Amino acid sequence: MFGRKKRGEESTSSRHEDAFAAAPELDALIDQIIERDPGGYAFWGKFDGLPQTIKLREADDETRTRALGCILARLERLEDRPQEEWEWCPKDPPATAHRLFLIYQRLLADLFSRKLSLTEPQLLRFLDIRNRMFQGVHWHSLNEGGALAMIERHAKDHGLSQPMAQILKNMMASWDGEYPDHRRWTIRARELLGVQVPLLLEPGDAWSDAALAEIEHSASSEAWRDLIYHCVRAEAASPSSKWLKRGAELLDHVGSHTFQRAVLAWFPLVDLPRTRPHPNRHTAQQPGSDRLIPDTHAVILKGLCWIAGTFDSPDLARALGALALSCYKKVPGIGPRATKVGNAAINALSAMPGEAPLGQIAMLRVKVKFGSAQKIIGKALDTAARRAGVSRDDIEEMAVPGYGLTEVGVRREVMGDCTAELRIVDGVSTQLVFIKEGGKEQKSVPAAIKEEYATDLKELKAVATDIQKMLPAQRDRIDSLFCAGRSWPVGVWRERYADHPLVGTIARRIIWSIAEGDAKQAVCWLDEAGGFATSDGSPCAIADDATVSLWHPIDVPLVEVQAWRRFFEERCIRQPFKQAHREVYLLTDAERATGTYSNRFAAHIVRQHQFNALCLARGWKNQLRLMVDAEYPPAHRVLAHYGIRAEFWIEGVGEEYGEHTNDAGVFHHLATDQVRFYAAESVQVRAHAGGGGYTERRWDGATPGEPLPLDRIPPLVLSEIMRDVDLFVGVASIGNNPVWQDGGIEGHHHDYWHSYSFGELSGTAASRRDLLERLVPKLRIAAACTLTDRFLVVLGKKRTYKIHLGSGNILMEPNDQYLCIVPNQTDSKSTANVFLPFEGDRTLSVILSKAFLLAADERITDPTILSQIESVGRDRIR
Repeated sequence: MFGRKKRGEESTSSRHEDAFAAAPELDALIDQIIERDPGGYAFWGKFDGLPQTIKLREADDETRTRALGCILARLERLEDRPQEEWEWCPKDPPATAHRLFLIYQRLLADLFSRKLSLTEPQLLRFLDIRNRMFQGVHWHSLNEGGALAMIERHAKDHGLSQPMAQILKNMMASWDGEYPDHRRWTIRARELLGVQVPLLLEPGDAWSDAALAEIEHSASSEAWRDLIYHCVRAEAASPSSKWLKRGAELLDHVGSHTFQRAVLAWFPLVDLPRTRPHPNRHTAQQPGSDRLIPDTHAVILKGLCWIAGTFDSPDLARALGALALSCYKKVPGIGPRATKVGNAAINALSAMPGEAPLGQIAMLRVKVKFGSAQKIIGKALDTAARRAGVSRDDIEEMAVPGYGLTEVGVRREVMGDCTAELRIVDGVSTQLVFIKEGGKEQKSVPAAIKEEYATDLKELKAVATDIQKMLPAQRDRIDSLFCAGRSWPVGVWRERYADHPLVGTIARRIIWSIAEGDAKQAVCWLDEAGGFATSDGSPCAIADDATVSLWHPIDVPLVEVQAWRRFFEERCIRQPFKQAHREVYLLTDAERATGTYSNRFAAHIVRQHQFNALCLARGWKNQLRLMVDAEYPPAHRVLAHYGIRAEFWIEGVGEEYGEHTNDAGVFHHLATDQVRFYAAESVQVRAHAGGGGYTERRWDGATPGEPLPLDRIPPLVLSEIMRDVDLFVGVASIGNNPVWQDGGIEGHHHDYWHSYSFGELSGTAASRRDLLERLVPKLRIAAACTLTDRFLVVLGKKRTYKIHLGSGNILMEPNDQYLCIVPNQTDSKSTANVFLPFEGDRTLSVILSKAFLLAADERITDPTILSQIESVGRDRIR
């Protein structure tokens, strides 16, 4: 029991049995405490208040030392008690070995609540018994860290004797470097023993392999060893000034240039899979373990990030941004790869001076969805905002870097007799071209530039990569502003949006509402007008004192909406997100009848992980539902500008662990329920993971807020929230997945799948139909296509097909036979030349792709599709 000594074995303590003076009066006191224990849990609630325990706890140093001797002697006598007395039972009589052990443990904790000055024999006796009987006990003075601290204090005054060193070595042998506490203790113990600390880097991660190779052949290998050793001590949430000061000293020994060159090579390698199995055998057996970073390496990377944050370097800022993105990537069933490294990278970026790190933080603000990371990013932005004396919203707009672009979407650099021109194409990608004197474009990079301007060329390519990452982040940020209530004076708007060299490529494809006094008009950039124009293409001057805001279709008459849709469709201008074609959701009669909730998106079955990802992407907060004894708040989004919180009620589907959940207990699917609105600060309702619906009874006694009447919700807010929920259901529903035709496990969801796949159109699908009415006549397959209320009907050579405008699923005439075609990544090829006036509707692309495929069904060679088409009704095949 607890490493008890073997019979006949002489322990270290037995050689120091006389280290403590006899204390019969204290033994009697301890007996009185034991006699007060009747067995059961009730005793522990009274233990601290017993007069005898108080007397011992408050005794002087000498008395407590003698009491320690009494308890140690009693513990040694316990070792010979029979095994059955060590079995745990809460109602054991007080005399059993197990209960006595618990009482002695509590008494020891009391004695060590204040420091004890022990002689070396006394300390050796205590450590020997502690190591045999208390390993794994997490009480401060009895755990490994507490014992190590006692040895450190003693060694400081008296040096480290051979017996004490041996005990220390025995303790080290039981520690595993993968546990942070064990790693810290090992370092402290090695320092105490005067043993050189090893490099602490292990092969197995791509970056650590490179680091080991670099350090091994470096003239500064000893300096690197010291610096890595210092990084292992980066355990706090942020670096202290003392840690940074010591880091700066060690960095001088390595050399700033050497450090920068090394980490710029190492950080990108963190994104690669491990080169060897994970060192932790349990972890190595988990799927995705090749993406996990061992804790020791994560701490070292954390320290390297902190040191990198002391540089003023755009290259390092870029590397830190990419490192953070890599470390927040989720490993299925586990979570983010290395949260502490990602957090450290953000911390380093927030400490770096200049525009480049702020741009990286702005990019991470939109691209990273991990909750705790968002808090750290938010703090970094708040700090930057305070430093600049502006609001948080302002700093997010000001933080977008220009990447050296000299005008909207273009950067030019002269290299010899060529001009390198970096262009933003279609607001989503970049193109690097080289223009010779005379204006002739080169198809490839001229050899002379590769040779003479290698560094400049590398930087230009890196900027192009940065821009491609930043563009979608800024697109999503602007798309999220509809409910933010933002407006700008014209001068600010031009600087941050219309004329911003990067954001301008997005902003100039967006409709803006210009307010001049009581008059309002909507404008969009039009090249042929040489500036901003109205929906009919007429140039429009904007007064310097005007105010600008995002245009939304719910604020204007339908005729204006239709005019703007023609504006983009006729000129083949693609908006970065749906704006002119944005769905509008108005309050329905059914919702007026229910008053405080909407059932518009209730009773759907959605895939939980996809739903959760969509929630994060649209600024909602949600927790994955697990089949455990826990309660969850609804998925919700706070609209701070309006002081409103929107909620979408959901709960897990299924009862069988492992069948309806994954191995971690996460439900595969959710059932959807009501949409509600509350005051932003009101208490939330919660629902148990096991189902049963949301309840106003909370375990903490708090009273949930009252739902707000739907007719009091601003129409814009109602529309945008319903649009989000429509997106969640439309994308994550099992109804739009062809493989769910059988209804899933035991066909439970067959009826739902069929009703969703071919049922009434949602708002998004209705918007899709509206666009197809104008788009289909322009297609080369127009003669074969007809639009009905819910379907795009395609007349093939073999059969007639009905493609549902909501799910994209297909029925074949004449008997409504289901045709299963699983979309793949190549589907976009057939629609590559079809202009769509906005980005982001993959279902629309899938519908068009299927239409092109089926209009020429005589050319289909895929046997799985052919067998379905030809399986029934051969006499009807034309």
